[in-house]
Amino acid sequence: MPETMDSIFTRLIRLAEEAGLPGIEQSTTYGNPALKVGGKAFVSVKNNETLVLSIAIPDKEQLIEMAPEIYFQTDHYKGWPSLPVRAAAIGDDELRGRLVNAWLFRAPKKLAATYRA
Repeated sequence: MPETMDSIFTRLIRLAEEAGLPGIEQSTTYGNPALKVGGKAFVSVKNNETLVLSIAIPDKEQLIEMAPEIYFQTDHYKGWPSLPVRAAAIGDDELRGRLVNAWLFRAPKKLAATYRA
């Protein structure tokens, strides 16, 4: 059964909670469901197939090369710290780790320091 935007968002919430990420807000960005920290989106659901993670630009290319079946690039995201991800292709363990990295990338420094401690 294909995923829906709601089921993908529910999965993101569950994995973020499992990772113990503090300060998460359920919100929207550009009209799509998103998780934010400090008012900044760190992951959003683009459509029924794709989620978008915040990521440092240098790390994007490495992930795309490592797993092109999961991570990809479109012209819209070139030059931006955002990485499209095929939701059905990424496992929960890897996605949880990517959520932690995206959260750390966007979280206010003081909040990030408490998570790392």
